Amino acid sequence: MAGSPKLKLKLLYLMKILLEKTDAQNPLTINEIIAELAGYGVSAERKSLYIDIETLREFGLDIETTRSKTTSYYIASRKFELPELKLLVDAVQSSRLITHKKSDELIQKLASLTSITQAKQLKRQVYVSGRAKSFNEAAYYSVDAVHAAINDGKKIEFHYFDYDVNKNKVLRKDGDFYNATPITMCWDEDKYYLVTYSAEHDELRNYRVDRMSDAVALAEDADPIDPAKFDVAAHIKLSFGMYNGKIIRAKLLFEKILACTVDIFSL
Repeated sequence: MAGSPKLKLKLLYLMKILLEKTDAQNPLTINEIIAELAGYGVSAERKSLYIDIETLREFGLDIETTRSKTTSYYIASRKFELPELKLLVDAVQSSRLITHKKSDELIQKLASLTSITQAKQLKRQVYVSGRAKSFNEAAYYSVDAVHAAINDGKKIEFHYFDYDVNKNKVLRKDGDFYNATPITMCWDEDKYYLVTYSAEHDELRNYRVDRMSDAVALAEDADPIDPAKFDVAAHIKLSFGMYNGKIIRAKLLFEKILACTVDIFSL
């Protein structure tokens, strides 16, 4: 034991084992923990493990004990509980912004936040009617570039494109970069949008993030926007489907049966 080159790592391996292998339905006995440590090339004595477990408790790990014929240990609570992780997995799988590949990567990372046994419950498929995944892997990184520019008060440049009938990207403006002052991001009709200010046209403009690529925060300072002239919250609220247009007042007539199926209170 004293000569083991991994002795100093014993506490870390013990924490790893408890986090990965245990939960309320899957506790480990001291003998099982010793066997798990041996798999990492670490030998341990029962008495030292009792001390190590208490050390981890003092560190902040919520380690509970069950007693029957033998005494077992498990992690009772984590930063994210299983129902919370399920909600996050559902959100990732159903998001149109995130590609299938990126969804799988994010779900694997979420699964690492719980035990291996509970992680199996996160491998579920969410089906949402009429909701297709994005083809644009770059959208995930465009969001990061936009937020960086907003936080630093800088402009951003990006390519903006459409898809042709063969799902090939067709760049707008003949491939020239768009240059704009990012104001905020918003979610509307299951799509992520970037609201920008165009100093050239003195107006607010909207761009779908899943149609952006090569987004980069620039060193150039953002153009100042007059809050008295541009109410961003009102702009977002009045942009039906995030498309600008003439504002009119309309009266809508519904059959009574639609009262429970149409979200009329959001109109």
